[in-house]
Amino acid sequence: MCGRFALTADALQLPVAIRERMSDVHLSRYAPRELIRPSEPVLGLRQEEGKIDAALMLWGLIPSWAKDPSAGPRPINARSETVAEKSSFKAAWRHRRCLIPATGFFEKNHFVCRRDQRSFWIAGLWERWLGSDGSELDTCTILTTEPNALIQPLHDRMPVLIPDGLEEAWLASADAHDLRALEPLLMGWDPQGWKVEQIQRGEQEPFPSSIQGSLFDIN
Repeated sequence: MCGRFALTADALQLPVAIRERMSDVHLSRYAPRELIRPSEPVLGLRQEEGKIDAALMLWGLIPSWAKDPSAGPRPINARSETVAEKSSFKAAWRHRRCLIPATGFFEKNHFVCRRDQRSFWIAGLWERWLGSDGSELDTCTILTTEPNALIQPLHDRMPVLIPDGLEEAWLASADAHDLRALEPLLMGWDPQGWKVEQIQRGEQEPFPSSIQGSLFDIN
């Protein structure tokens, strides 16, 4: 699974695909984060009504059909092998895929990142819950797959990663044929160019409040 990740890139180091779609206000308030946990806001790239844009979503997916967002599970991960059949995920799998930028993720007292420290895309799904009072709540979950040789000693699942250059293909609303074309992206990624760093127990948290805050510093 993927239960913690980091986005330590500064604004100018964010992937161009998301940086160019962030407003000046969001760019000015953006702050790197060494630890991002479930239920916290995450920065993502998504397509809505044919337009790709940057957005904030809470990590932990609430299906659009849920009656009460405070009740029931809020899965932070979704198995890529079953998203097409699961009622909580199948609509999002067809129409609401997203990309979450990260610079690394945590697994059992280890930190996994690129050797060159560059950011990368984690594959996700997103949903919008609408309240009877007109309120809206955007949430997301991270797709997981079987581990590669690098991750297998640490966990039996790992996040699905989407290569640079395939952002539009991943985000586009798809029919059955197009979805089948995406399936190779759900397979384990090549561990070459990646590394695992061991960290001390408890090192994942706490972090300074300036890092633990929301994705955008609103002060």
